[in-house]
Amino acid sequence: MSAYDPRGFPPVAVTVDLVVLTIRADNLEVLLVRRGEEPFAGRLALPGGFVRPDESLSEAAARELAEETTLTVGAAHLEQLASYGDPQRDPRMRVVTVAYLALAPEMPLPRAGTDAADARWVPIRDVLDRDALAFDHKRILADGVERARAKLEYTPLAAAFCPPEFTIGQLRRVYEIVWGTRLDPRNFHRKATGTAGRAPRPRATAAARPSCSGPGRRRCCTRHCCGPEVGRVGCHGSFRVRVGWLGGHR
Repeated sequence: MSAYDPRGFPPVAVTVDLVVLTIRADNLEVLLVRRGEEPFAGRLALPGGFVRPDESLSEAAARELAEETTLTVGAAHLEQLASYGDPQRDPRMRVVTVAYLALAPEMPLPRAGTDAADARWVPIRDVLDRDALAFDHKRILADGVERARAKLEYTPLAAAFCPPEFTIGQLRRVYEIVWGTRLDPRNFHRKATGTAGRAPRPRATAAARPSCSGPGRRRCCTRHCCGPEVGRVGCHGSFRVRVGWLGGHR
C-alpha cells in the first residue's frame, strides 16, 4: 500500500438520495425539499446528502431518513433502489448517488434539513408530470414509484403503507392508490385472504415471533376479529397477502 497514492485518481463523491413515499388523504405522496444552496438553489429535490467518511451507505440513508422525517428504519420500510453515476449529473464534481426507497404509513410533517429551505409532501402526480426536480431526481423518483408498484404484485409490501392494525379494505385502498386503479372489493378480499368470506387467523413467522412475544406483545398476534365485510389483521410480519394472483389483477 505504500506505493498507492489516492491523488493519482480523479476525486469522486458518494451521496444517498431518498424516495420517501407515503399515503396521505388518499394520495400517494413523496417527500421533497427545496434546496437552499447551489447548485439548483430554490428547486425541489429528493432529500439526501453526502456519505460521511465513517458511515456505510445504509447508515447514511438511515441518518438522512431520521433527519428529514424523524422516522427510524424500524418504523419504515427502507431498501436500496439503484445507483446513478452519469458524469454530468452534478455540476460540482463527479458524484455517484445510491438511491433508497422508504415507505411508511401516515408519516409526520417533514422538517427541512441543514441545507434545505423547505420540506413538504407532494402528490406524485404533481411531480412526475413536470420537469421541476433538481439533478436527475425525476428519473430516480420514477424508478422508485415503479419499484413500489411492481413489488406490490409479488410481495406483501403494501402493508408498509398501513398502520400496525388494518382492515382488508384499507389494504385494498393502498393497492388502488399506488396502482391508480379501482379493484373489486369482494374479489380482492377473497384472493387476499384465500377464503370465500372469512379472513384467516394470522400466524407469526419465525422472524416475527421475537417482536411479538413477551409481556409487551401486540394484540394483533393473539386476537383476530372478523366482521361481515373484512377481517382486521395486524403485525405486518404475520399477515401475508397471497402472492402470484396480483399480476393480472390490475
